[in-house]
Amino acid sequence: MTGLAVDDAAWASAWRTRSPADKLLLCVGLVGCALALPAWPGSVLVGLTAVVLAVGPARVPARTLGRAIRWPLAFIAVGALTAVVQLGGDGIGWAPDAAARGGSLVGHALAGSAAVLLLATTTPLSDLLPALQRLRVPAAVVEVASVVYRLLFVLLESLRTIREAQTARLGYSTWRRSYRSSGALAAAVLTRSWDRAHRLQEGLAGRGMDTGLRVLPEVLPSSRVFRAATVLGLAALVSASQVIA
Repeated sequence: MTGLAVDDAAWASAWRTRSPADKLLLCVGLVGCALALPAWPGSVLVGLTAVVLAVGPARVPARTLGRAIRWPLAFIAVGALTAVVQLGGDGIGWAPDAAARGGSLVGHALAGSAAVLLLATTTPLSDLLPALQRLRVPAAVVEVASVVYRLLFVLLESLRTIREAQTARLGYSTWRRSYRSSGALAAAVLTRSWDRAHRLQEGLAGRGMDTGLRVLPEVLPSSRVFRAATVLGLAALVSASQVIA
């Protein structure tokens, strides 16, 4: 267990041994359909397809998928609210097409988020980063993503250790103590994380590591059947969206 539910789901997924390039083709295609097709029925079909593939063939726990969508859903709700409210001479009010605009925004965003979560819950980042390198993504971008990914676990471990120590000292026994402990927890975690990152940078610089760390990635074979099914499935989504519309 890594401490990240999405990462744990990716390692345990039935699609773990599939080629990252194949899964990228599927998920990027779903995101493209979510953006290009109308919210009804295109986004609905894309979202349902992503969820069915995740909990079905990929065997991602539905509970993990539901927990992972909570934060994106909160941002989508805030974005939709700001999109349907307008300022006028009479003050704050709803836009004339508030329902259509809000529904379209929520539909596209939810479908795209479901497609991205399908990739995140089936592909560990250690598999995705080499695939991005092969796709000619700038090395600096891949290196920053790799460092941030590693530091996430340092942050989680620091958070767990400090919170356990505070709980043992009854730091969360009352609302007032909880407020003070939460502030001290945030300050301590950020300070410790900054210190660990600084020491990591100095250590790598001292060893002459001015380029990325080269490793031998695991080679996962691509499946022509999976790619063909992906292309046919995306074409079916586009056709079904046009027929229903």
